[in-house]
Amino acid sequence: MMRDILDTHTHTLASGHAYSTIRENTRAAFRKGLELLAITEHAPCLIGSCQTIYFQNLRVVDRNAYEVELLMGVELNILDQQGNVDLEVRTLRQMDVAIASLHTPCFTPGSREYNTQACINAMRNPYVNILGHPDDPRYPVDFRALVQAAKEHEVLLELNNSSLRPGGSRKNARGLDMEMLKLCMEYEAPIVIGSDAHVDTDVGRHDEALALLEELEFPESLVVNRSVEELKKYVNRFRK
Repeated sequence: MMRDILDTHTHTLASGHAYSTIRENTRAAFRKGLELLAITEHAPCLIGSCQTIYFQNLRVVDRNAYEVELLMGVELNILDQQGNVDLEVRTLRQMDVAIASLHTPCFTPGSREYNTQACINAMRNPYVNILGHPDDPRYPVDFRALVQAAKEHEVLLELNNSSLRPGGSRKNARGLDMEMLKLCMEYEAPIVIGSDAHVDTDVGRHDEALALLEELEFPESLVVNRSVEELKKYVNRFRK
């Protein structure tokens, strides 16, 4: 069984459409044996989420006051082909960890080339650590180009467990994830599994993702969930 001791993609009440608190999420992570948990609220351009001041005030949160080591970060919205995101650099550099993702309320799907370029440009941002759920079929992308760019810019590609769950909003993501993972093996590009939990019972839930990795015989050495120290090589809090 692959070692799985961290979750880099979770949301709390602050995101506006999630249903648990920081403490509830960390308790859930502890019960599931995790050693590290990232809270990554949706950035301001997503309707109903917290505003910039929320992220500017994260210094008040004690990262060691909970049952697991805590990272406080953000899930940014990629806004355009240039890869612009919805926090300014002066705020973004304060984030422990930053995911950049495409969301339909903030980015209108374009051509394969257009979507791909938006993701690659976002990964060029030195404060972006993870590309979130690149398996959304509403945004066709060139996975070879994404994997190459992620490797070059030391950005982790996310295998999003929520995408793989039956009834999810990202239809037929499994085939896209398989394509991405095979290319990650080819280029030796590391990935991270994220639950994308919007309620505490989903924190650390990686069952669908782990099953897919086992099916593909994906090497554990390319999955940073196995090691807190390995993850720390890629996140802002420890790269500054």
